[in-house]
Amino acid sequence: MSAQVEADVRTISPEMPAMFDGMKLAAVATVLYVIVRSLNLKCPTAAPDITCQDTPLNRYLLKSCPILTKEYIPPLLWGKSGHLQTALYGKMGRVKSPKLCGLRMYLPMPDGATATFDLFEPQGVHSTGDDITMVICPGIGNHSEKHYIRTFVDYSQKQGYRCAVLNHLGALPNIELTSPRMFTYGCTWEFSAMVGYIKRTFPQTQLIVVGFSLGGNIACKYLGENPGNQERVLCCVSVCQGYSALRAQETFLQWDQCRRLYNFLMADNMKKIILSHRGSLFGMSSSNIEPADLSRLYTATSIMQIDDNIMRKFHGHNSLKEYYEKESCVHYIHNISVPLLLMNSSDDPLVHQSLLTIPRTLAEKKQNVIFTLTLHGGHLGFFEGAVLFPQPLSWMDKVVVSYANAICQWEKHKPQCQ
Repeated sequence: MSAQVEADVRTISPEMPAMFDGMKLAAVATVLYVIVRSLNLKCPTAAPDITCQDTPLNRYLLKSCPILTKEYIPPLLWGKSGHLQTALYGKMGRVKSPKLCGLRMYLPMPDGATATFDLFEPQGVHSTGDDITMVICPGIGNHSEKHYIRTFVDYSQKQGYRCAVLNHLGALPNIELTSPRMFTYGCTWEFSAMVGYIKRTFPQTQLIVVGFSLGGNIACKYLGENPGNQERVLCCVSVCQGYSALRAQETFLQWDQCRRLYNFLMADNMKKIILSHRGSLFGMSSSNIEPADLSRLYTATSIMQIDDNIMRKFHGHNSLKEYYEKESCVHYIHNISVPLLLMNSSDDPLVHQSLLTIPRTLAEKKQNVIFTLTLHGGHLGFFEGAVLFPQPLSWMDKVVVSYANAICQWEKHKPQCQ
């Protein structure tokens, strides 16, 4: 009997290593396949897709901003993944972001709120010799201390621009709210107050309006609300915004591109911001928020639930639909007459492809609009680099400043440019 078992062992054992080797190779091949697919390593790089009308100004801008027509090359190993671009932006913003030296300004608002923004003077003379100020509106819950804002401001200062950066109401952890209200998706009150201060304090300056993500919605809505808001504005640049909150809410409930997960993460971050100002938002007698709303806030798992129970009530909107309709720039952006650059990325996991018909249609109909759509970049990522490590300055930073420089030169030497 024992001899038979030994014979069987001798018969089976030589085959086992080969079988295990095959399983290992299959596992490695599977892992490599998943990596290649998830990182989009086989996806080609390409120049941005440009939509605009054929006008003298647009021809001049595309010629003066070659970065818009050249191939955007993200880091080889991970830069073609919109998720990794977005995650890297969200976690660290930028690589080696500089420290800035500016002045924090406080502006009392009619409803008792206190708007704050940071002012940074230029670090050189602008190429036109003119006084030009960039008024910057950051993304959701962001402020001047975020790494991507610091990197962009530093680069703009060195190009001769004064920079004014809005700190969204309630976003700075060390600044208490002075009224039962914080920033919302499309409220332009604080941004308008900052722009008004810049115009009064620097009567000779001209403005470049820049908005990132939610800030792009606020910037475009502000310019389109009133023609007078466009006075002394040379141009506007919007990066990675979604244009319509009402249409976007449907896409945020989908698992496509893990959008439902991003929705949960953004909701969790908004809950932290709101709860950090619990005393001001829920404790003041003039607050529109009820105790039951606070209970619903704790259990909220989506941005829409927070908007419905908390955010819309800051401005007395009767429903979530009304809130989204009135706070989205899609109903105002067609009123903008100054040059307008709209930038988005095809692999942005937060902005669904269906929303991009809005800027594309606008650029097809209006002479002052250029719509730029990159193949890669994620949400406010747009990192550049050779293989693994990204450069400190992103493609997005370079494009915005290059476009602003070209607009300034056009306004300064319009007859020669034409």
